[in-house]
Amino acid sequence: MLSTVDVRKFNTLIEINTLINSHYDDARVLLTQIVDSAARLCEAGASSLLLLDKQKKELHFELAFGTKGAEVKKFTLKSNEGIAGWVTKHNKSIIINDVKSDKRHQTDIPKRIGYACETMLAVPMRIKDECIGVIELLNKKGKNGFTQDDLEWLEIFANQAALALVNARSIEQARNRIELLQDEIKNERGYHELVAKSPVILEKLEIIDRVARTDSSVLILGESGVGKELFAEQIHIRSKRNKAPFVRINCAALPEGLLESELFGHVKGAFTSAVANRRGRFELANGGTIFLDEIGDMPLSLQAKLLRVIQERTFEKVGSETSIMVDVRILAATNKDIEDMVERGEFRSDLYYRLNVLPLYIPPLRQRPEDIPELAAFFLRKYIKETKKNYEGFSSAAMNAMLSYLWPGNVRELENCVERACTIGKDPWIGEEDLFLKGSRKDEGAGEGNRNLKEALNAFKAHYITKNLEENNWNQTNTARALDIQRTYLSRLIKDLNIIIPKE
Repeated sequence: MLSTVDVRKFNTLIEINTLINSHYDDARVLLTQIVDSAARLCEAGASSLLLLDKQKKELHFELAFGTKGAEVKKFTLKSNEGIAGWVTKHNKSIIINDVKSDKRHQTDIPKRIGYACETMLAVPMRIKDECIGVIELLNKKGKNGFTQDDLEWLEIFANQAALALVNARSIEQARNRIELLQDEIKNERGYHELVAKSPVILEKLEIIDRVARTDSSVLILGESGVGKELFAEQIHIRSKRNKAPFVRINCAALPEGLLESELFGHVKGAFTSAVANRRGRFELANGGTIFLDEIGDMPLSLQAKLLRVIQERTFEKVGSETSIMVDVRILAATNKDIEDMVERGEFRSDLYYRLNVLPLYIPPLRQRPEDIPELAAFFLRKYIKETKKNYEGFSSAAMNAMLSYLWPGNVRELENCVERACTIGKDPWIGEEDLFLKGSRKDEGAGEGNRNLKEALNAFKAHYITKNLEENNWNQTNTARALDIQRTYLSRLIKDLNIIIPKE
C-alpha cells in the first residue's frame, strides 16, 4: 500500500508526464515545474538544473530556485568542476550528506552568494544514456539527509526533464523547418514584408492603393537599395491581378542575347544552345504583372521590342515569326537618372513616356529616419532565427549610431549591417561596436547615453532638415521637393522641431 507521500509523488509524475506526452512545447515552463516538484516532494531547501554546453565544455545554470536562486544563475562551471561536474563526467547520481567535507564541492559559489550548502543530491539528465545536464537538490529539510528513496525519485524526475527537453527541441526544429518552408513558399511567390512607419512611406502606400486599381505602367525611381522591388510587389498585391503571376527580371543581370530570350522566350534551334522551345517571362506573366528591374540597363535594341509589347500587347519569340498576344501589366524600376539618359540618347524617349505613365519615387532611408528602428527590429528578428542567438534588442548607443548614420546603401545596407552584428555580436544586446558603422555622422551629443529613441530621432530630423534648408537657401518649397514631402508637412516639422529660420 502506497504512503501519502508516494501518492503525491505519483500524482505529480502523472501530471508532468501528461504534459510531456501532449507535446507541451514551452520547455522552460515544463522544466521549472519538474525541478520545483522534485524539490518540493524531496523536501529540499533549494534546487537547480544545469545544462551541458559540449562545445564550450561548460555547465550553465538554466534554472535555480531558493533564496539565492537569481544570484546562482549568474555562474558557470567547467564541465569537470564541482559535484555537478563529477556527475556529468561519470554520468552517475550521488548523495552527499556532508558537503563541506567533500573534496569535489565547489566552495566558491556558496561563499560569493552567502548560502551554506550542507547536504546535496545530484543526478544526471540523460538522452540516449548520454549526460546532457544535472539536477541538484540542496539542504534536505529536517535533521536527516537525503535518502536512497529521494535519489530514485529524483532520477525519475531527471528522466522526465530530459524527455521534456527532447520533445521541446524536436518541436522547435519542426517549427523552424515549417517556418523555413513557409519562407521558401513566400519567396517562391516573390512577396516580402514591407516595413514602414515614416509619414513619407505611408503616403507612398496610399498612392499605391490608387495606382494599383489601374493597369497603367508604373516607373519606380529611387536609389539602389531603397526597396523598389517591394513597392512593385505591393502594387501587384493590391491590384485585381493579385491572383495571377508576379514575374520579375533584372535587366542588368544578363547580357543582351540572354536577356531577349529571358524576356520573350525562344524556339528550338534559334541559337546553338536552344535545344528546346522555351517560354519567356512575358508569356509566364500573362494575366499578371511583370517587374523589369534596372530598366535603365536594357539595351536600345530590346527597348524597341519592349515598346511594341506595351503598345500592341504582342511579341515574337527569338527565332520565331509567330506573334504571341499577352495581357501583362508592366512595372519598371531604375536607380539611374532616366531623363538624363533620354537626353543623351541612351534610352528611348517614346519608351520612357510609355513607362512613366504613373511615376513613383521612393525616398532614400536617410530621408525617413522613422523607418530605421522598425526595419532594424524586423531584420534583427529575422537573423536571430538564422543565427539562433537570443538578442533582446539594440543598445541605446547602437540605435543612436544607426539613427545618425546616412545609410548610402539604404535598406539593403541596413539589413547587411544587422546581419553582420547578429553574427559577430554577443547576446543579449547588440552594441554600437557590433555595427561597424565607419564614418557615421552624429549630431552633437547624439552619443550621450541619456538620449532616448524619440530624442535621437528628433535630433536627426532637425539636423537633416536644417542641412537641406541651407542647401536650398531656406526656400521651403524647394526643400520640400528635395525631401519629397508635402510643403505643409515640412512647415509642421520646422515648427515641431524648433528649427530657427534666419531672417532676411
